[in-house]
Amino acid sequence: MAENVMTEEEPVFPDDYYKYDSEDMKSVIQGFPNQIRQAYKLGGDINFEGEIKKVVITGMGGSAIAGDILKSYLQDSKIPIIVNKAYELPKDADKDTLVIVSSYSGNTEETISCYKDALRKFCKIVSVTSGGKISEMSINNRTLVVKIPRGMQPRAALAYSFFPMLRIMENIRVTGSKKKEVDHLVKSLDKKIFQETGINLSEKLVSKVPIIYSSELFTPVAYRWKTQLNENSKIMAFYHAFPELNHNELSGTKNLTAKFHCIMLRTDLDPHRIVKRMEITKERYRQKGIDVTEIAIKGDTLLTKLFSAIHMGDWTSYFLALRYETDPSPVNEVEELKKALGTFIS
Repeated sequence: MAENVMTEEEPVFPDDYYKYDSEDMKSVIQGFPNQIRQAYKLGGDINFEGEIKKVVITGMGGSAIAGDILKSYLQDSKIPIIVNKAYELPKDADKDTLVIVSSYSGNTEETISCYKDALRKFCKIVSVTSGGKISEMSINNRTLVVKIPRGMQPRAALAYSFFPMLRIMENIRVTGSKKKEVDHLVKSLDKKIFQETGINLSEKLVSKVPIIYSSELFTPVAYRWKTQLNENSKIMAFYHAFPELNHNELSGTKNLTAKFHCIMLRTDLDPHRIVKRMEITKERYRQKGIDVTEIAIKGDTLLTKLFSAIHMGDWTSYFLALRYETDPSPVNEVEELKKALGTFIS
């Protein structure tokens, strides 16, 4: 059975730690349910003429994760959904391809390059952005654009990246209306239990290297946990998915060079053989001295399960940052890399 890290009483978190949260990320995470409500209103007027044979979502970082999650959520789509994280689109992108250009800032160099590639290949194009170069190019080239609110860290704007894309998928009939599921999701996330989980789990992760495991379906969620721990908590973290991890990562436990803490994201959608693999892996890791915490992800729909797990990870990374006396908002190393690369010209 999965260990339950949640408690009935709200755990105490020292007020003094909040001084490290210079940009009030706490309020942003608390506002995630309302962000979803507002984001789902965007993109409803986007539509296209002609046949669409495949969808390519191109973006980087927090803007691309929305595409990964959408692909998992719409796993039964009859139209292929491809997530592209590169300077160029897939070679077979053409006039029957819908390219969703996802860049929160609108200035992501890889995504700008893909926008230009989409123009050259006569793809159908819609951009999801708060402004920047991509918004400017969309106006100049008369391609569609969904404008989302400015002023957030890209990773904190996940709902504004994901839900307009979902609306577009509804409009082109990749899926039916998800309004009822979205309304249910908003109500499900508006609970203190997610914050409580983050406080409790973050305490376990201090001085440990987190490894996030999940089934294949929830790989984007495990990846989101990893990237939030990188960017918010400012620590190294890793992720992998069953069953593939059993073919390599188990061997890495022989010569451990750090203190690891394994987090297994578990749901009632996990196939029987995956559950068996999780149980065996958990016991093997504990025998090797690796701490394992299992998180039971609940929800009546796949959408609720996906975003409940994401919300837990966001809170966990936030409180772990504060425990390390670290401001969760700035990503100075990433910004320094962008400056070192210089102005992108193509």
